[in-house]
Amino acid sequence: MERRASALDKDHQAVLESYILLLVGFGCLVLLTAWLPMVLTRAPLSLPIVCVAIGACVFALPGVQASVPHPQNHLTVVERFSEMVVIISLMGAGLKLDRRIGWRRWVLTWRLLGIAMPLTIIGLALLGYGLLGLSLASALLLASVLAPTDPVLAADIQVGPPNSGEDGDTRFALTSEAGLNDALAFPFVHAAIALSLASASGQPWLLHWLGVDVVWKLVAGLAVGIVTGYALGYMVFHLPNRAGLSRTGDGFVALGITCIAYGAAELVHGYGFLSVFVAALVLRMQERDHEYHTRLHDFAEELERLLMMALLVAFGGALSTGGLLQALGWDGVAFGILALFVVRPLSGWIGLVGAGLPGDKRAVISVYGIRGVGSIYYLSYGVGHGVFAEANLIWSVVAFIILVSIVLHGATASPVMVWIDKRREARQVVPREQAT
Repeated sequence: MERRASALDKDHQAVLESYILLLVGFGCLVLLTAWLPMVLTRAPLSLPIVCVAIGACVFALPGVQASVPHPQNHLTVVERFSEMVVIISLMGAGLKLDRRIGWRRWVLTWRLLGIAMPLTIIGLALLGYGLLGLSLASALLLASVLAPTDPVLAADIQVGPPNSGEDGDTRFALTSEAGLNDALAFPFVHAAIALSLASASGQPWLLHWLGVDVVWKLVAGLAVGIVTGYALGYMVFHLPNRAGLSRTGDGFVALGITCIAYGAAELVHGYGFLSVFVAALVLRMQERDHEYHTRLHDFAEELERLLMMALLVAFGGALSTGGLLQALGWDGVAFGILALFVVRPLSGWIGLVGAGLPGDKRAVISVYGIRGVGSIYYLSYGVGHGVFAEANLIWSVVAFIILVSIVLHGATASPVMVWIDKRREARQVVPREQAT
């Protein structure tokens, strides 16, 4: 009995020590979330780069190696956590867009979504099929996963907070594209899933995919976003007397709006990502210049940054100890380089032909299609719902592309955007001087 009690005491002590270490680690993560952005303002580094490096180093320490397994072994956890990071990011992105919705005002966005994104999917799918030797379903999944630009890791290239005036064409195009293409990539992911299942069962899938995964889910997500945005906008800004939520000044209202918009869309089998972003845009239309929008945006951004850091620390651990890059070969490296430096830039450049943009803006918009948390979500969702024999290879290729994107885009985005902003200001000054 004494030995058994002693063993139980040791187990309890081990659990307690793990809990305490977890608390300490979480506390450090929260402090770093607040401190690092300030420290890295002028450094050739970004917050995501540092997070990945911290995860890679910490989980490589003796006794910690088994803490971050390959995401393929925990698809549900990876899917749900990355899903939460993305929807919080989409709410923040929608709230900070000052430009009203319109065909001409959003023409750059429509071009990137309607031309550049399909071209990117076609190019990546052909590369995956020809260079990596993937099946058609796996090649389409890989292309669909990498097609959307990321709203989470793109803070340095996005517009500023609400009513800040930081909404030039370059920043606006990249922000609005990231907000919408996370939802518009979903039909292609569903096509890859349906194709993988049909190859095994032989069941027809095209009509169901067109009717449900394309038409219904997009329309339902859009409708729920509009209704939710107007209804919650009324509750926030237009309820009489002291009942308006804006009078509370609480930023966490943004979290409630995000969850309601996403959950309502998913309940009617619509695309929740689309619903959240549209709800944020419609909410912003209510009392557009109200200072409460800034409070909502700031809370969403802070929560997004905290969740992003936790996810990227785990991503770094999976890279160093989880075997996430184990299936990567030279063909995968070549695919990643072509995807980042040829397919996306060329597709973006073609999509913006005739948009009337100067070459520098067009180049930056085309090149800075950052890949990140959205790709992690789509891949975990796709692999969890379909049958893909090459799943480990796809994970390794996607992880490599995310890593390169984080390092390359993260190190260059800030100085490039400063350069673009200065050139935009110079273009605005010249006409004024000529007018005088």
